[in-house]
Amino acid sequence: GGDIALCHNGHVINVDDLRAELAPRHDRVDEMSDTAVITCRFGERFAGDVESSVRLTFEAVKGAYSVLILTPNGVAALRDPFGIRPLSLGRKGTATIISSETCAIDAVGGNLVRDVEPGELLLLNEGTVRSTTFQRAHAWPAQCIFELVYFARPDSVVFGHAVASVRMALGRQLAREAPAMADIVVPIPESAVYAALGYAQESGIDYSMALFRNGFVGRSFIEPDPPVRNLAVRTKLNPVKGLVQGRRVVLVDDSIVRGNTCGQVVAKLRQAGAREVHVRVASPPTVASCYFGVDTPDVRELFAVGRGIAEMRQALDADSLQFLSLEGLMHAVGLDARRFCSACFSGVYPLDVSRMPRRWHAPLRCA
Repeated sequence: GGDIALCHNGHVINVDDLRAELAPRHDRVDEMSDTAVITCRFGERFAGDVESSVRLTFEAVKGAYSVLILTPNGVAALRDPFGIRPLSLGRKGTATIISSETCAIDAVGGNLVRDVEPGELLLLNEGTVRSTTFQRAHAWPAQCIFELVYFARPDSVVFGHAVASVRMALGRQLAREAPAMADIVVPIPESAVYAALGYAQESGIDYSMALFRNGFVGRSFIEPDPPVRNLAVRTKLNPVKGLVQGRRVVLVDDSIVRGNTCGQVVAKLRQAGAREVHVRVASPPTVASCYFGVDTPDVRELFAVGRGIAEMRQALDADSLQFLSLEGLMHAVGLDARRFCSACFSGVYPLDVSRMPRRWHAPLRCA
């Protein structure tokens, strides 16, 4: 019936079942990503009617998915019934824009219209946009809180919240919960910049961009190979010695996943002459792996698993260490905890993930 193209943000948790269904008709299905699997499912079910093909394709797909499908008969945009990953609708003149982050709509000179709703399907064809429901939205959404904490760009609006404003509010709440006697507040750039700014405003301590970030190095926490991760951290951040020498530093990070970045930065600050380094983290400890599209590692590699605060502080060689509480995170920006997935911080998942690979398993519960 023609070519199709599909892009997908998220992770399908029952992908093994879907692969088994495809196996009689496709070679090497074990090597297919979850995105390739749902593309094959859609291709098999596509007979010209995009709406019915989407319904047939996704009736058995479980997990997180914000999806765009380009077909000979138009474009389909859809979001899973839990709304785990963001997806937004924009306009520029007569053109329709779909993006997982609103900053992309801004970048091309468009205007944000609204979010695509959980379980909603938008059908785009020749300048028209038709909305329908392809699956009933879950009673309580499970929007990813880590998008607001770290993953999204600060100039985006995600789940109806301006990301930079959220992160500043988290920093202010962190300063209330975890004050420190210090001379300067220093962010780990780029993702902790706004949290540190909020901390500085609330605490009255001077804000200082005392770490220079090499813009040619990407996000180090998702690198699978430890030597590559460590090299990325070493080359990514460097202290400005004149700003930290002899000073007591509050080092603000947005989150600690493996602990590689924060530990190396503490060491670099001490080498640059910092008198004290107090680590403050604008989110709770990461204690569980994500199964819905954020590449957090095997739970055994998570820095906070099996460690108390004192042991973590010692591992970082910090003078003190404190995290924002989960209650403080939600309270700081008036978030309804029932509308967000915070499984990485709580171990409570919105979907049953018990069949995921055993190497990822930590104590977990399904909400």
